[in-house]
Amino acid sequence: MRLLLLLPLLLFGCGSKPPATPTLDEKIGQMLMVGFRGTTVTQDSSIVRYLRDYHLGSVIFFDFDLQRQVADRNIASPAQVKALVDSLQRYARVPLLVAIDQEGGRVNRLKTTYGFPASVSAQYLGGLDNPDSTRYYAARTAATLSDLGINVNFAPVVDLNVNPDNPVIGRIQRSYGADPALVYRHARIVVDEHKKAGIVTTFKHFPGHGSAWNDSHLGMADVTPSWTRAELEPYALAIRSGELDAIMTAHIFNANLDSLHPGTLSRHVLTDILRGELGFRGVIYSDDMQMKAVADFYGLEQAIELAVNAGVDILTFGNNTPDYDPDIAEQAFLTLKKLVTEGRIPMERIDASYERIMALKRAYGLIPQ
Repeated sequence: MRLLLLLPLLLFGCGSKPPATPTLDEKIGQMLMVGFRGTTVTQDSSIVRYLRDYHLGSVIFFDFDLQRQVADRNIASPAQVKALVDSLQRYARVPLLVAIDQEGGRVNRLKTTYGFPASVSAQYLGGLDNPDSTRYYAARTAATLSDLGINVNFAPVVDLNVNPDNPVIGRIQRSYGADPALVYRHARIVVDEHKKAGIVTTFKHFPGHGSAWNDSHLGMADVTPSWTRAELEPYALAIRSGELDAIMTAHIFNANLDSLHPGTLSRHVLTDILRGELGFRGVIYSDDMQMKAVADFYGLEQAIELAVNAGVDILTFGNNTPDYDPDIAEQAFLTLKKLVTEGRIPMERIDASYERIMALKRAYGLIPQ
């Protein structure tokens, strides 16, 4: 069943396996995830040029364009989304990781208005605390994504709902609850059902966004006085069980963990704690590098340098903010390459990220074993 679901991806990738000896450009391209405008693409589309010229390894879909305030970004109907995914895979040199934020509830790109099944929030499911209900909705989401060819879901959220007034987590019902055991219990069901359908899941937002009082999309979120180590527990449980393939970072600032940089840019948070203390060996995605918690405090070059040296494997540029940048893919690629050639990011970091990304693609059948 899983092989049949993944076969279209293997067929559509122009180069169905990575090069035997990848160049620096090819390795860097795999480390970039980029959002774009358009419900269809042709060989002249900007995203296709980026796939061709910069070897992009990942893309991300949205339904609503924040700058233009119009719901015409990438999603119009099930048939249209599937055709868009298929087209992108045909143009890609190496099969793509195609991502979406399909948590359910408020964070729901595949809405009923476009012809997709209804979803419910994590808070609703955590309140029920009924594993069968969580499994039902997780399986339905995973089947929907599989039918479309989308192979990465930026879910489940494992932030603890320790501050119900948190504007970007608690207030919009993205957390299963405040108890780490409950959160993990439901998150592992989401992971299990997605894996059955060949979909990568992503725990987020490490090391914990649930206690923040403000939104990192709009500015720096400081959790120094409110964060506790309990917020690491869902990650620790999933890592110990061997079921966690990927995590997404949080742009939160916590002086108790790093007195200089937010989580996404902190080597202590990502390398010392996540990889060293917790033992995580999978792929680390950054949260959107264009969010104001990073963009307003760091230039693009400094942010990329810090993030990759901290341990980020895939830099996410959703390009869906009020400051839309049509050239962000080119800028990110050239900046990352410059930092490597100047020795500010060691080649060993690029090699390590490339190998983790390729291992993930192999594990989910996107490229041959």
